[in-house]
Amino acid sequence: MNRRKLFAGATGIGLGHLLARAARGGAGPKAGGTPPSILVILADDLGYGDLSCYGAPDLRTPNIDGIGTAGMRFTSACANCPVCSPTRASLLTGRYPELVGVPGVIRTHRANSWGHLLPGAVLAPTLLRAAGYTSALVGKWHLGLASLNTPTERGFDSFSGFLGDMMDDYVTHRRHGYNYMRLNQETIDPEGHATDLFTQWACDYLRRQAPGRPFFLYLAYNAPHTPIQPPAEWLRKVKAREPAISEARAKIVALIEHMDDGVGRVLRALREADHEQNTLVLFTSDNGGDLPAGARNGPLRDGKGTLYEGGIRVPLLARWPGRIKPGAASDHVVLTMDILPTLLEAAGAAPPGDIDGRSFLPTLLAEKQPDEPRTLFFGRREGGPFKGGTIECVRRGDWKLLRSRPGGPLELYNLRTDPREERDLAQSEPRLFKELSDALQAQLDRYKAVPWQPPETP
Repeated sequence: MNRRKLFAGATGIGLGHLLARAARGGAGPKAGGTPPSILVILADDLGYGDLSCYGAPDLRTPNIDGIGTAGMRFTSACANCPVCSPTRASLLTGRYPELVGVPGVIRTHRANSWGHLLPGAVLAPTLLRAAGYTSALVGKWHLGLASLNTPTERGFDSFSGFLGDMMDDYVTHRRHGYNYMRLNQETIDPEGHATDLFTQWACDYLRRQAPGRPFFLYLAYNAPHTPIQPPAEWLRKVKAREPAISEARAKIVALIEHMDDGVGRVLRALREADHEQNTLVLFTSDNGGDLPAGARNGPLRDGKGTLYEGGIRVPLLARWPGRIKPGAASDHVVLTMDILPTLLEAAGAAPPGDIDGRSFLPTLLAEKQPDEPRTLFFGRREGGPFKGGTIECVRRGDWKLLRSRPGGPLELYNLRTDPREERDLAQSEPRLFKELSDALQAQLDRYKAVPWQPPETP
């Protein structure tokens, strides 16, 4: 298929026009000088309270914590969705996932798959290419299992990783008996724990990059997603250090610490390849922690799959030597979809006109960036008990209105006075309830125009 036609969006803006507009984005990087290389590290189901720097009392994550120590730690970052695929769609498009066809989890079997990335959605690697970047995805893709929705067909120059939603085993790498491991378009069957493989492939990529030429590396671990399957030696270390820990908690702590070790190896490779000084590094998670798997979401209510804060609040750490002040912290409200416009601004490229996210680069650079009023939306479509229905949420300032089950009542909370979401104010704040429910319905009406199922094959 013609690439220009493939990436032509519903707005009628073709790929060539978007690339030209991106190339005209500005005189150069926001901070001046050479455009930074970009390393985005995404964990899978990592809870808000499951890093040492976010208060975990029983695990040690010095390498991930070090990103914040050398840069900035965010306390009010949220994933666009409480499950995997939609957040990944927002990360790469800067848009609400429902508006690019991904309201829920993309899976192997059509009857239980709740999204299809729109052909017209333009992704980060395509936009960054106009600013001179090469790009690679290492790790979990989860935005399509077949052509034309594989990473190298959607803009990445190279891909080493896993197409699917999860692995049934971290060592055999299968899902429902299918092998979704790929090197670009080639099916591969490597040996080793998936975390170690993704770490090694990321290190190899960094060592191949010439100093001074900007690159975008998106490293998407599948840890600590179920199955909670840490290497045996990591589990032994945790149990020896934490004798009172439960078996379930010990396993997820070990899986996270194993991933942290991998992050450390990647950051060392970045330094040894002489890329560290001009690379913007961001670390975050695709959604909140999975409580049945032993995750910890700190003081927040509930976890993965829900629209309470435990399902959508995530860690976010960023460093950029000489640009981001070490040891900084911010309560600026950031969504996953804000990452792409931030990267584009840092690179000196303009975002598409239909982007929903907003750059938080001024916050990173310690420039004044007030929390401009935004009405933010979250949602999830699912099968099983959901029966193909949705849960949804709208947030405006401290106020949050959500529907916690399909067809259920709307609940209203004030996150400043009630951060644990324990006091439903739907009855006592009728004016605000109506304003937010009207805004939510208007957004849901926008979503109705966007197809989320792949076309039927003849």
